[in-house]
Amino acid sequence: MPLTPGLLYLLASVACSVTVAVLLKLARRYQVDVRQAIAMNYAVAALLCWTVLRPDAAALLAPQTPWLVLAALGVLLPSVFLAMAAAVRHAGIVRSDAAQRLSLFIPLLAAFLLFGESVSGRKLAATALAACALYCLLRRPARPQIPGESASESGRAMWLWPLAVWVGYGVIDILFKQMARAGTAFAGGLLLAFVIAGLLMLAYLLWRRVRCQFRHLAAGAALGLANFGNILTYIRAHQSLPEHPALVFASMNMGVITLGTLVGALAFREPLTRLNLLGIALALTAIVLMAPW
Repeated sequence: MPLTPGLLYLLASVACSVTVAVLLKLARRYQVDVRQAIAMNYAVAALLCWTVLRPDAAALLAPQTPWLVLAALGVLLPSVFLAMAAAVRHAGIVRSDAAQRLSLFIPLLAAFLLFGESVSGRKLAATALAACALYCLLRRPARPQIPGESASESGRAMWLWPLAVWVGYGVIDILFKQMARAGTAFAGGLLLAFVIAGLLMLAYLLWRRVRCQFRHLAAGAALGLANFGNILTYIRAHQSLPEHPALVFASMNMGVITLGTLVGALAFREPLTRLNLLGIALALTAIVLMAPW
C-alpha cells in the first residue's frame, strides 16, 4: 500500500502517542519533575491548539457550553496524565499504552448502559476480549523492586496505575462525547479543556510552592509537542481518509499497542510473560472486532 498523506498522518500519530510514554519513562531516569512538565505540556498544547486549529473565539463562550463537563475534563486530564506517568514508571510502556488504548471500551459500555445504544454480538465479543486482555496485561511478572518501596507496594503499583489509566481515559472519552452532544465545537472544547487543566496544574504548583526549573519546563514543552502532535495528526488522518474511518480507528490503536510493545521490550527491556503477550494479542483482536468495518 503506498504511503498516502492519510497513512503518513496515521504513522505520525502512532509515533507521537508512543513518544509521550517514552518521555514519561525517561522522566524518572533524568529526575524530571513530572508535575512541572505536565503543567507546561498544557500551556504548549493550548497555544498550539489556538494557533493550528483556530477555534471560533465567539463560540467558546456560547450559552450551550457545558462548563461542568469542561471543569471535569480540566481536573481529569492532568490527573490521568499523572497516573500515566506513574503507570509508565511502575508497569512500563507496554502495559500503560495498552491500558490507555483499551479504555475505548469504557465509552462502549456507557453507550450500552447509559445512552441506550443497541447491543450487537460483535461489540459484546470485543468487550469480553478487552476485559480478558486487560486481565492478562495486568498480571505482574517478576521485576526489580523500585528503591524505597516495599514488595507489596511495588506489586500493587504494577496493576493499580494502569487500571487508573484505563478508567481515567475511558471517562475522559465519555466527557468529550458529552461535550460533542452539547454542540460544542471540538477545537474550542479542546482549547478550554487544555486551559482549565493548565490553570489547575499551575494552582497546584503554587499551592505546593514548587520552584520551577527550566529543564523541567523544557521537558514539558517536548511533552506538549508530542501530546498535541498526536491529537492533530489523528484528526488529519480522519480528514485525509474520510471513507475509511475503521482503518484510522483500528490502525491507530493497534499501532500504538504494537509500537509500544516493541519500544518497551527492546529499548527499555521491560519483562513480559507469555500471559502478558497473550493479553496484547487479545487487545489487538478486540480492537479489530470493535472497528466499524
